[in-house]
Amino acid sequence: MAKFNKNTSKYLKPFKNWFILIFTGFLIWMIFFDANSWVIHHELNSDIEALENEKEYYQREIENDNKAIKKLSSEDGLEKFAREEYFMKRENEDIYIIEYEDSLKVKQDD
Repeated sequence: MAKFNKNTSKYLKPFKNWFILIFTGFLIWMIFFDANSWVIHHELNSDIEALENEKEYYQREIENDNKAIKKLSSEDGLEKFAREEYFMKRENEDIYIIEYEDSLKVKQDD
């Protein structure tokens, strides 16, 4: 029994000092339990990073939309868009739509 106490007292000796004991408790409290803990800061930093990535994505989308608006603001750009997207035509024109087999969406029965 004395041998057991000797080994355990060797490892517990630093925790007999009040300063180390208080500092360890304070450190554990600040890392895990406090309102400003390291865990919460880590979560908030990851949220900030995700929001910044989302912000960059939306800024790129805004730039693309502004380019599209600029193209559609001219008469030629508007006519091209109407012809390509909505298959519109002038009065004396005929439109032929050619679809290839690999571009068709086939409904598959399971």
